[in-house]
Amino acid sequence: MRILGIDYGEVRVGIAITDALNITVQGLETIQRNNSDKIILRRLDEIIQQYEVTTIVVGIPFHMNGDLSERAKITEQFIHKLKCKYNKIKIETIDERLTTVEAHKTMTLLKINKNKKKNIVDTISAEYILETYINKLKNTLQK
Repeated sequence: MRILGIDYGEVRVGIAITDALNITVQGLETIQRNNSDKIILRRLDEIIQQYEVTTIVVGIPFHMNGDLSERAKITEQFIHKLKCKYNKIKIETIDERLTTVEAHKTMTLLKINKNKKKNIVDTISAEYILETYINKLKNTLQK
């Protein structure tokens, strides 16, 4: 029973997953979209089954002023596909502002080769999205 985090991008989709107790988060992979959500959904079928996913969290890219970006509207269309296909799984969204910036900072701190960055930035962003969601859950339970 795990939670899956998704950073839905135009070219690549980052995937992160919690441990079985939903305490820690780890990056799982980056999926190349190749202009098709079918590729993503096929891979998600495998991941959901393998990890017994009960919740999917998708980052929504808002503008800094809180307005929905054009990318957010496209992401909402993808979320609709998720809700139709995985109607027995809880689908949540989380504000993903600055997650890519944080991912780049992390990669710089870790001195990751710039040629490798583009292949993992989305996965690290998915980790931040999922960590934000987990922390939100913890804060809700503490109140």
